[in-house]
Amino acid sequence: MLRPEALAHPLTPVLRRVRADSCPERFNFHCHTICSDGSLQPGDLAAEALAIGLEHLAVTDHHALAAHGAIEAAFDERRRRGEPAPTLWRGVEISCLLEGCLVHVLGLGFAESHPTLDPYLQGSSVVGPALRAPAVVKAIRAAGGLALLAHPARYRLPHQLLIAAAADLGFDGAEVWYDYGMQPRWQPTPLVCEAIAADLERRGLLMSCGTDTHGLVLRGR
Repeated sequence: MLRPEALAHPLTPVLRRVRADSCPERFNFHCHTICSDGSLQPGDLAAEALAIGLEHLAVTDHHALAAHGAIEAAFDERRRRGEPAPTLWRGVEISCLLEGCLVHVLGLGFAESHPTLDPYLQGSSVVGPALRAPAVVKAIRAAGGLALLAHPARYRLPHQLLIAAAADLGFDGAEVWYDYGMQPRWQPTPLVCEAIAADLERRGLLMSCGTDTHGLVLRGR
């Protein structure tokens, strides 16, 4: 079940609305720019999001927040002209060890700056005790964010084991709807995504979705 802080988080009711068809047209909580290992300039990603008509977006560069300001500025400029723009949530993708397996955690909706997150925003993965999942989750929580396990079926350990371990550590949820086939146009992978969704629903945890875009088209990976 969700902790009280997660229940009260403003992103939670949005994530409660995530469905298999939410991405890539309405919600996208996992994508990258040149500020980590993506190909899109922040301004170009903002333009893509506006052209699609996204409602909610989180840019989750690996261990970096540099793209956020430019994208936020582009959306604010659109709103000043009286036109709609997505709600932008602060996001980051952080590497950590869970059950001895290197996984990625999506930190979503956290404060603009918080000292607990500083070690994880230096452009590369940390080493030592700070790499362990409990430390990463604690840092995201302290910054007022939600911690979700990214693409649970992409690791060397089964997603059932990793989700159980993540739930025990207090993760707020996981990325459920994901294109494991990495098709030219994003679509969730049948069966595996549905199994992950059922697991999260049974545990009362949050479900997310995202294209994990690294290329030049926000509708695909």
